[in-house]
Amino acid sequence: MYEMTCEESATPPPRSKPGGHGGSGVRKRKGSRATPAGPEQGTVTTDSNGTSCTVDANGTPSTSTHGLENSTRARWQPPRAEGYQSVCTILLVTVLSFATRFYKLMEPDHVCWDETHFGKFASYYINRTFFLDVHPPLGKMLIGLSGYLTGYNGSFPFTKPGDKYGGHHYGGMRAMCAGFGTCVPLFAYLTVLELSGSTSAALITASLLIFDTGYITLSQYILLDPILMFFIMGSVFCSVKFFSLTHRPFSRPWCVWMLLLGVCLAGAVSVKFLGLFVVLLVGLNTAAELWGLLGDITLSLAEVCKQVCVRVCGLILWPLLLYLLIFTLSIKILNKSGPGDGFFSSSFQSTLLGNNLHNASMPEYLAYGSVVTLRNQRIGQGYLHSHAHVYPEGVGALQQQVTMYSHKDFNNLWLVKREVDDPAAPPDLIRHGDVIRMEHKETTRNLHSHVMEAPLSKKHHQVTGYGSNGTGDDNDLWVLEVYGGQRGDLVNVIRSKIRFVHRNTGCILFTSGKQLPKWAWDQGEVTCNPYHKDTPSSLWNIEDHSNPKLPNISLSVLKPSFLEILIESHIVMFKSNSGLKPKEDEVTSQPWHWPINYQGIRFSGVNETDYRVYFLGNPVLWWCNLACLGVYLVIVVLAASALHRGCDMDTKRHGHACVLTGGGVMLFVGWLLHYLPFYAMGRVLYYHHYYPAMLFNTMITGITLDCLLQNVDLLLKPPHADWARRGGQGLVAAVILYSFYLFHPLSYGMQGPLAHQEGSPMHNLRWMESWEF
Repeated sequence: MYEMTCEESATPPPRSKPGGHGGSGVRKRKGSRATPAGPEQGTVTTDSNGTSCTVDANGTPSTSTHGLENSTRARWQPPRAEGYQSVCTILLVTVLSFATRFYKLMEPDHVCWDETHFGKFASYYINRTFFLDVHPPLGKMLIGLSGYLTGYNGSFPFTKPGDKYGGHHYGGMRAMCAGFGTCVPLFAYLTVLELSGSTSAALITASLLIFDTGYITLSQYILLDPILMFFIMGSVFCSVKFFSLTHRPFSRPWCVWMLLLGVCLAGAVSVKFLGLFVVLLVGLNTAAELWGLLGDITLSLAEVCKQVCVRVCGLILWPLLLYLLIFTLSIKILNKSGPGDGFFSSSFQSTLLGNNLHNASMPEYLAYGSVVTLRNQRIGQGYLHSHAHVYPEGVGALQQQVTMYSHKDFNNLWLVKREVDDPAAPPDLIRHGDVIRMEHKETTRNLHSHVMEAPLSKKHHQVTGYGSNGTGDDNDLWVLEVYGGQRGDLVNVIRSKIRFVHRNTGCILFTSGKQLPKWAWDQGEVTCNPYHKDTPSSLWNIEDHSNPKLPNISLSVLKPSFLEILIESHIVMFKSNSGLKPKEDEVTSQPWHWPINYQGIRFSGVNETDYRVYFLGNPVLWWCNLACLGVYLVIVVLAASALHRGCDMDTKRHGHACVLTGGGVMLFVGWLLHYLPFYAMGRVLYYHHYYPAMLFNTMITGITLDCLLQNVDLLLKPPHADWARRGGQGLVAAVILYSFYLFHPLSYGMQGPLAHQEGSPMHNLRWMESWEF
């Protein structure tokens, strides 16, 4: 009736043949009859992991061979539904998941929340327009592809939430995201079923995900999150299947699941860098598995090295290759100049069609009278910029602001002049060590510095725009130096790295990387650094260069290699991600808010007439998950202690203890890896960042609740134990369905009085003041 399996870390039994993991006696495949292992060993049962445990005639695990205290991973499998019943259960999970995510999919018919970003990015892919985003390309490519295949032409602007889609075909993009979201509960069901062997635990897990209002909302819109969670759960399921075949290394199923695992890992990282957490989880499991193989004295060192090499190829190199292929495809598609150009180097911009540097020609060397833009060598910082606004009171001298700006603009143009300007002089070339003035083209004020504190970097000097119509004072003079150059070296456009040394104070023109306040429109701080240190922040290159008195050359020779593009793109993405700041009136959150479901996000609507969608998890299910997390920690400690001390347990109890300390621990580690790192992140955080961690919490809940219900016979005797178990399962199902009935308007839309008003049907459901539906 039961199949109980466990894997011992003690000395393994003799191997039946080289390369196998068999013990003495004949092994049994999952689902077959137990085979006698010998008159003194009882019965050996083996699961799909190839792990085994000896069971005596009474069905009790024997401790005479290896001892229960040495068990490191085990699994108890109660009877599963066979044949058509299993198929029907999987179909039921799929149909319910599909129905809850596709119901009212086209409503509301306007832009909601972050659809402004990811819908716009899909349009960029369809139009092949280059842009900057903080996430890798796969999710946006898939959204763009789904829109293209369903008739969307990439013309909708996605300007702001609330904009009506009108006649634009947005449904295909939403449907693709909902399709990925539909698969998440199914993956969770199959994963828990594989880890615990319990259909009821798997059904509880799937139901918690199917009827959670937050997961439904997150799956119904043009967002990256359902795609990310699809690949995360796919990675977890494939890893469980792959590690279950440890006893059959290099077999066809073993190789197939390893390759599928690599595909899912590459997919997770290619959608968002948060996918690195599931990569780390799989890496820890792989390291533990290899450590166990290293301790198996029946395996030669050559066999162990072979296993290591194959895993390196399948779980590191294969996903890395897929990631590079995805990135290469993205670069090939986005070949037209767009809004992200300014964040990238001049040489990269020269590869984009329509960019002013693409197949451009300009004078090769800098000369007096040239009009230039200066780009900082610190990746992602942008251009030296000024505008007709002064620093506010209390921030140094009340002179014109000089900042860093990441976008191309007429306010980035500077005229290079002699120390004593003579417009009639010939266009002499500028050399290393020459003294120059830099006049801002639009406002005619000179680049200037003096011994006053910079706005944010208090040990640096302030940089301003000073003077009028090109006239100023001696604090406008700068010594131009070519990095690594010598006296007399010419300044090459784009290629030469140059720095500007203030003649009077000796400080160096510098960008701190800090973001100025609203009075400078959140642009970057420019200072004059008195501490001489050649870093990318103090080095510049000339990007745009015009001088009608000089001959032009082609810039086609500046095209960077793929590796240079790859490295630069990732540096820009990481810097942009870490520098994200909340928008005005935007609802942000802290990691401690998330497990308690403290606050949601308005996806749509703010008043009685709007179609309101509020992104919030089903509070009953979330608080149940949080409670079960605490219960799990208690019972897993008890189970681990009982196993370690070799307590006398029957097969059923021992199997549950093995599930809790095996698959349960893996899921708990997954929850920690997807949750705790957010406490160390400096970037702005949002409520939806917790949802990958919530997947693992939900699977822990399914295993924990099922374990408690299955062990109710410790308190009651048959048939009352069976009645209590079935009643408990019915109660869990009723709570899930009824709570979904109560809170489903959060996902599917509300109209009429707001929740804080007496006439609202949601009035009595606003259990926390922080909920704003």
